Amino acid sequence: MPLDQLTDPEIDSEGREMSFLDHLEELRWHIIRAAGAILVFTIIAFIFIEEIFDNVLLGPAKTDFWTYQQMCKLAAYTGYSDLCVKTLDFKLQALGFADQFTMSMTSSFFIGLCFAFPYAFWEVWRFIKPGLRQSERRAARGGVFYVSLLFGIGLLFGYYIVTPLAVNFLINFKLSPQIQNNIDITSYISTIVTLALGCALIFQMPIIAFVLSKVGVVTPKFMREYRKHAWIVILIVAGIITPSPDLYSQILVALPLALLYEISIVVSGRVEKARLQELRDLAQ
Repeated sequence: MPLDQLTDPEIDSEGREMSFLDHLEELRWHIIRAAGAILVFTIIAFIFIEEIFDNVLLGPAKTDFWTYQQMCKLAAYTGYSDLCVKTLDFKLQALGFADQFTMSMTSSFFIGLCFAFPYAFWEVWRFIKPGLRQSERRAARGGVFYVSLLFGIGLLFGYYIVTPLAVNFLINFKLSPQIQNNIDITSYISTIVTLALGCALIFQMPIIAFVLSKVGVVTPKFMREYRKHAWIVILIVAGIITPSPDLYSQILVALPLALLYEISIVVSGRVEKARLQELRDLAQ
């Protein structure tokens, strides 16, 4: 007996019956289209990689970077002169024979991934959506937009806030004046990518709260009861991703994370309210 006859057929969004193999075939094409979008943006990024390196990736390594200028303005306003970044004493170097070419390819891929993320996620959503109930589809309406929006905001937050603070602290922290900072380009790019993409993922907190609330794992009551514990965790996370010891930097990072947690509570509350209303309607 063929494999596709061993599975129960399902109905797709167009009303067609789909077997297990049909699902695999559809998933394959969604993945191909998503990968194709990433490839296209990767190629575009590689074409302009020199400009991207000078103006974007190497931005946090320059004292005239937008964030450092704002920090100097804040230092002048508060009188806390340590906030102003005046020097970044280090040199980037490529230690491997093909490091510069490898970094250009790697950087192009990550930039392509960031720009193609909304479309790639939309392709994933198109595959998942037919398997949801009508009520679940209504509840998840606009999900692609909000996931993409939070991803973009988190990416910008990581690039303009977290990365400059980390670079400033790690570069200006010295055990001895005799030690020179000759940073491998691989280490530098890996740090920027990790911090930026890490923040993009952290900013998905409201979406995660939505999903967990839908399955009943998280409730707004639970999140409110453990709010103080969550704030402590947020301060710890802020201290980790901003190794700078000054309080201003940690607060600057902790506040958006705390706001995301409060938004997650609101999201969880709305999900629970809709779920209880649905149960009442079924009971009637």
